Amino acid sequence: MSKQATAKPVSDGRAFDIVVNVLAVLVILVVLYPLIFVVSASFSDPAKVLGGEVWLLPKGFTFEAYENILHNGKIWTGYRNTIFYAAAGTFINMIMTVLAAYPLSRPDLPGRKFLMVLITLTMFFSGGLIPTYMLVKNLGMVDTAWALLVPGAIATYNLIVMRTYFQNSIPWELQEAAHMDGCSNWRLLWSIILPLSKPILAVMVLFYAVGHWNSFFNALIYIRQESLYPLQLVLREILMISQSAAVDATVGIEDKILLAESIKYAVIIVSSLPVLVMYPFVQRHFVKGVMIGSVKG
Repeated sequence: MSKQATAKPVSDGRAFDIVVNVLAVLVILVVLYPLIFVVSASFSDPAKVLGGEVWLLPKGFTFEAYENILHNGKIWTGYRNTIFYAAAGTFINMIMTVLAAYPLSRPDLPGRKFLMVLITLTMFFSGGLIPTYMLVKNLGMVDTAWALLVPGAIATYNLIVMRTYFQNSIPWELQEAAHMDGCSNWRLLWSIILPLSKPILAVMVLFYAVGHWNSFFNALIYIRQESLYPLQLVLREILMISQSAAVDATVGIEDKILLAESIKYAVIIVSSLPVLVMYPFVQRHFVKGVMIGSVKG
């Protein structure tokens, strides 16, 4: 009787694991297939893509779309600008977020709860696009790199997550002991808080850097000089030019339509490749960041 009673839960556990694994494989296939299709389509003959012949592997292998994109000098300017925006923007984001999150995590800060209410309200209400544009314009930042760096200097969600980490993961008694030993607030932040907060700092760097890399809307609104375009805006312009050329009633219109179709897929790969290469190495940090914000909030 005892052997039968213990055997049933074991078999139930194995069946549950099998079901979970099968579902996980199905989800992976559903998520992975569009990426594989885009990669294959970018290297395939666009006529075969439009004809529905490309399902998994490239057909009519060609580099024509990538040659048209990469031979454009604006691509490399866009890459350089995006790297600068991601690096400088993340640096500014981290400084501002740390300097705001640390005081808000201290229980001895007067009006701390009221300040958190005001900060949280910004997640639900904003001034809108037109007032924001007028503010940026009055500050003289339109058509400058500052328009992409300053307005989004702090993300409210990231601020709350970092504040929660400081508040719940670093004992207040440790900070009090440091103060009793004569440690100033700046020395406490630099020598104790930040060294103990490496996980959340890594998570915030990743969140901010990926956000800057994928951002294009602010550049679309504030930037006019092509020399300041980020990569996403450069690729958008190339795609629009190729599509407008395809609908132009000139000789070779069919070839232009096919080229525009292949460029569309190549643009996706060129803009996403750095993040796709980086993500497998930093995935655990993203998961940790989500967990930090989901407990003890």
